[in-house]
Amino acid sequence: MTVVAAYLYRNGKRVREVSIDERVDCPADKSEFVWIGLCDPTDAEMQTLKQHYDLHPLAIEDAVNANQLPKVDVYGDQLFVVARTAALDGDTIDYGETAIFVGHSHIISVRHGSARSHKMLRQQLEAAPSLLVHGVDYVLHAVLDYIVDGYLPMVDTIEDIVSVMEQRTLDAFLDRDEITRIFTLRRQLTRFQRVLGPMAEVAGKLVRLDLPCIDPDTRPYFSDVLDHVRRMQVMTDGLLQVLTSVFEFSNLMEQQRTGAITRQLAAWAAILAVPTAIAGIYGMNFENMPELKTEYGYFVVLAVIVAVCTVLYIRFKNARWI
Repeated sequence: MTVVAAYLYRNGKRVREVSIDERVDCPADKSEFVWIGLCDPTDAEMQTLKQHYDLHPLAIEDAVNANQLPKVDVYGDQLFVVARTAALDGDTIDYGETAIFVGHSHIISVRHGSARSHKMLRQQLEAAPSLLVHGVDYVLHAVLDYIVDGYLPMVDTIEDIVSVMEQRTLDAFLDRDEITRIFTLRRQLTRFQRVLGPMAEVAGKLVRLDLPCIDPDTRPYFSDVLDHVRRMQVMTDGLLQVLTSVFEFSNLMEQQRTGAITRQLAAWAAILAVPTAIAGIYGMNFENMPELKTEYGYFVVLAVIVAVCTVLYIRFKNARWI
């Protein structure tokens, strides 16, 4: 059985456990509602819920397939909301999906691929009956807020990784594995941006549009969710910029260090060219070379070599080529 929890609530308090095989009739004043939570349900279970709560077939199909981007669909007097969960596994972001059916007196959440259970959320809401009494729209806000808040630890972890890489760039060359990691994180964050955009649209619609099952009094709560999503967008944009800067700075430092090495090699090559040229001249086997018979020629040539090399070394040293 994939039903995690299913309870009837009245005036903000849990009344009793319900079965997905029963239809619970609740009054029209939002004082009672059913909250059912499922994880990876079977087709048969979803069809049972469809019959008892008049769920739309297209919404059922989307909830079972679990391959949707975040969205809000209106089916008659009911809402169908899809949100994406995200968790960091190494350097990879794993995604899950939570589909939420919202009716006048029921809210049904269907989780796929999410390791974060709603058990703690349910306990927090049950501990605050004054908030839970608002009904299904407040529970919808709480579920969305819970999902979005789950993004923060992941983004914080990536931020710590990026900070270490940034410091590493200042100290030494980045190796191939580190550069590969930069591009992996950039790819993961870019994909995460494509999730945050639709999530912001979902929260924005719940704030601005006149939707069934959403009381105008709860719109400020959805506005808070929208603020949290935008915060994640800003943080993600900042991390992408830092990763780009880290790679560009590492590339610039490598070019600078390579240029310094090249200048050093050129300076030493210029210095060594002097004795090489002089030695090459006197290495030619000509008979008429007057210097070969000079008494102190050998010492003079050595002195000239040392003097010229010393002058060149001082000049290159002052120019910081050595």
